[in-house]
Amino acid sequence: MKKRFGIDIDGTVTSPAAMIPFMNKAFGLQLTLEDIKQYDLYPLVDIEPQAFDQWFKENEPEIYRQSTIVPNAKTILTQWKEEHELFFISARSTHLMSVTENWFIQNGITFDHIDLIGSHDKVSAAKQYDIDIFFEDKHDNAVMIHEACQIPVILFDTPYNRLPTPDGVKRVTSWKEAATWVENWLKVSV
Repeated sequence: MKKRFGIDIDGTVTSPAAMIPFMNKAFGLQLTLEDIKQYDLYPLVDIEPQAFDQWFKENEPEIYRQSTIVPNAKTILTQWKEEHELFFISARSTHLMSVTENWFIQNGITFDHIDLIGSHDKVSAAKQYDIDIFFEDKHDNAVMIHEACQIPVILFDTPYNRLPTPDGVKRVTSWKEAATWVENWLKVSV
């Protein structure tokens, strides 16, 4: 039976370390992904939050253009696209749609829909599109989506999202592990 998959982009399909080289260069840092212990990046840089926000706004398109795809994501998403509907739901702002679509095209990833909602609150979009399962890297998003929509959420493990999760949020370390979980879930879901 065809399902609707809600899929975050940044840190889920793209590498969660995509922004680190840009931050290191701009702020004279030597961060690695293991140094990022929380989603909030302000404490890592020695500038005011407003200045960091401005830097991010100016660099965001290039960060997204240069983001690398996570291993096995393309293969698995291509397989899923044959049998299910793929809705990419991202906190990116709508002015980044052409950058986002071009990245998908250049990386050979097909999709049914891309929604750049400009906020981390993805519950409304998950409900609007009647999503059956969601894929996310932000801990609080994963928990909120699961609790509000009563759907399973696959949480891709990163150093910044290691808080405890409820039973309906399944932590995985790779797209292969996610695919195995989904395969088993599809056998028992109606």
